[in-house]
Amino acid sequence: MPISIRAARSNAQRSLVLLTAALTCWAGTVPAASAEDVRSRQWYLDAMRVDQMWKETAGAGVSVAVVDSGVDSSIPELRGRVLPGKDVASNPTKANEDAEGHGTEMASLIAGTGSGGGIQGLAPKAEIIPVKNPRKGPFAADELMGKSIRYAANSEAKIINISMGASNSASEAPDTRRAVKFALSKGKLIIAATGNDGLKGNLSAYPANIPGVVGVGAVDSSGAVTKESTHGPQVALAAPGDKIPGRCKPRTTFCSTHGTSTASALVSASAALIWSKHPSWTNNQVLRVMMQTANKPKGKIPSRYIGYGIIRPAQVLLDGKGKPGPADVNPLLEREGATTPDPSPSASKSGGAQPQSSDSNKPASDQRAGKKRTAGAKASESGNTGLWIALGAGAAVVIAAIAVVMVRRRGNQH
Repeated sequence: MPISIRAARSNAQRSLVLLTAALTCWAGTVPAASAEDVRSRQWYLDAMRVDQMWKETAGAGVSVAVVDSGVDSSIPELRGRVLPGKDVASNPTKANEDAEGHGTEMASLIAGTGSGGGIQGLAPKAEIIPVKNPRKGPFAADELMGKSIRYAANSEAKIINISMGASNSASEAPDTRRAVKFALSKGKLIIAATGNDGLKGNLSAYPANIPGVVGVGAVDSSGAVTKESTHGPQVALAAPGDKIPGRCKPRTTFCSTHGTSTASALVSASAALIWSKHPSWTNNQVLRVMMQTANKPKGKIPSRYIGYGIIRPAQVLLDGKGKPGPADVNPLLEREGATTPDPSPSASKSGGAQPQSSDSNKPASDQRAGKKRTAGAKASESGNTGLWIALGAGAAVVIAAIAVVMVRRRGNQH
């Protein structure tokens, strides 16, 4: 039965929630950070063994379409990394201009070179194709997202990163669903943030909830799911999404960002590294080995909090793990590696944090950050044995020192 226009307008206006990372700015008299300072705050890079991975590949030959607010190609770390793109709005502006800054941050996390004191990307030799989505007006959300994905699907990009979306069911986004199907048929790997609504209703959002899309949740440096990370059966993988450095406004200073947006960008960058190393693999094969080598959740797989686990690209690039399997079978749609049907919303919340080294085979945590461990949990199940991907003691000291000297204030969401 069709709903009334008034009801449709109310639902659409209520559902348009942008999946962007909130920024916590470093205020006071702190000067613009040097490249060394910013790099030291990117705790996840050393934890993921990037220096070793970059000896194998830094993402060369792989392009990532960033569907977002545009990408500012003039900042030092993105100079030479941004290809021509498109603004899908009816009154377009330049795709390499970004008034909001969110798309620029995602691009930097993926392919930033660290030049000029800027952000160091996880795949610094990958290239970015900006697909500018103005994100204005609830009735345009589905149409513009569909246009964005179709443009990216027709581009040379192998990976489509979408750190934005709208809190609606997939059935209410017909243009986006058709575009996703088209992009998958073109061999693209679509990675999307699930959202930061975990404490505000936990509303499912598209395109992350569309079958075949890799929905990404966020974890902190201990491996615990962040409180804000939207959870549910749409979560396929998880990645760092807490205390991630990014540029403030003006873009001469830096902020601490958080959210599933940053996690999505890091999953896209990890995929770029793997695909660069194995250029003959298909989107399905790249995704399959990412799922196989992820730090698995404790208990049921996939969990509603970290899906098939926390990304560990070093397992593929340095340790040679993961079997690509069939080229034309989407492992998400086939539920490869699943050990049980999707658990209920109340399942898999407990079990204790499981911080791991990158080589650990112990299960990762799918407990939400801030929750107490299950009473009587064994030390082996919830012990504090080190950070989830081998953060060294020295790095932990640096982070603690930064926390003491930096004065921070809450910023607005992009």
